[in-house]
Amino acid sequence: MSQTPIPEEYDDTRIMGYDPLIPPALLQTEIKASKKSLDTVIKGRIDSSRIISGKDDRCLVIVGPCSIHDPEAAIEYANRLKKLAGELSDDLVIIMRAYLEKPRTTVGWKGLINDPNVDNTFDINEGLRVSRKLYADLTGEVGIPIGSEMLDTISPQYFSDLLSFGAVGARTTESQLHRELASGLSFPIGFKNGTDGNVGVALDAVQASSKGHHFMGVTKNGLAAITTTKGNDHCFVILRGGKNLTNYDSESVKNAKAAIAKSTNPNIKIMVDCSHDNSKKDYKNQPSVLQSVVEQIEAGEHALMGVMIESHINEGKQSMPPGNEGKAALKYGVSITDSCVSWETTVDMLKNLSKAEENILKRVLRKWFDENPTFDLIDQFVNDLSSFELEQPVITPRFGQRACLYLCSAARDDQYCLLILKK
Repeated sequence: MSQTPIPEEYDDTRIMGYDPLIPPALLQTEIKASKKSLDTVIKGRIDSSRIISGKDDRCLVIVGPCSIHDPEAAIEYANRLKKLAGELSDDLVIIMRAYLEKPRTTVGWKGLINDPNVDNTFDINEGLRVSRKLYADLTGEVGIPIGSEMLDTISPQYFSDLLSFGAVGARTTESQLHRELASGLSFPIGFKNGTDGNVGVALDAVQASSKGHHFMGVTKNGLAAITTTKGNDHCFVILRGGKNLTNYDSESVKNAKAAIAKSTNPNIKIMVDCSHDNSKKDYKNQPSVLQSVVEQIEAGEHALMGVMIESHINEGKQSMPPGNEGKAALKYGVSITDSCVSWETTVDMLKNLSKAEENILKRVLRKWFDENPTFDLIDQFVNDLSSFELEQPVITPRFGQRACLYLCSAARDDQYCLLILKK
């Protein structure tokens, strides 16, 4: 008679060990979200959701480092971005890219959560603490809304209360687990097209995530549970290019729109990723990708609602430090994953995009006054604007308010400006 094998001979044969993981609820109690943090998060969610649903004509911008490895540099970048976001808030809603995890084609540094010391010690509990503290500081002390990639199905329980935006990458857009996860998240989610450039998988993901699901998950207390979700109706498509191809140009956007028109939701919006395959993996091409988006927006392309930019304090990237040297061997403010444009280039790019949004406003006003040349028709303008038709349906309630304020400012009618603001 054969002897029954012991568990070590057939179970967990490739597992070297299990270490306790801090429960999400405990970490959230240890590092609380302040009222200012929550106000920042909620405003970021509302603003981005309104853009995605066509209720706000501004452009949504997700901009920041490819990944965060140095919280100090991230805070400096965030302070700069916060100031710029305030200056451009009439035209742009800016959310800082604050990615804690990185998908790797083969192997490599997986992010601040996985290896916070950048020395292959893989202190994940410390990574979770450092990451949550950083998120609390970004949204609280700095007051900038943030977004991140949804790479696994557990980490969102630690950070989702501090996020205003999420993305699912090209490698995971087809994953059922990530579609289920997105269906239960409390903020908008962008799905990137596949690594081959296929937009269909992203549209399928948007459709799947808009529905409720039942799946195995983890509670805030760290217990395995059956999770039931409502569905997320604030999902959209991110065009990021594919192997040996780009898809940010007007023809590619038209093709994406045609695919959307045939889908179950013809109102799905499009964001363009200026990096990755759209930049041909050369960060210096990001401004030219953005310029194409600017030209399309100025031409009346209403399906484009936002852009994604990989940006840091300093341009380019640097290699991981050899051995166990860690962060001390790294240059300050330089990416250790994908190459990024510099802060100076970022400012130029965002001001260029803001100008495009402003030009649309001016074009509407010029068209209206061509048809109504008498300048004292300001009251009629206010009443007519909601039904005013341009080449594309770009008019939103916020657009109307902006147009009125712009008009009143031009007329130097401060009293009327106040009236419009009250409305």
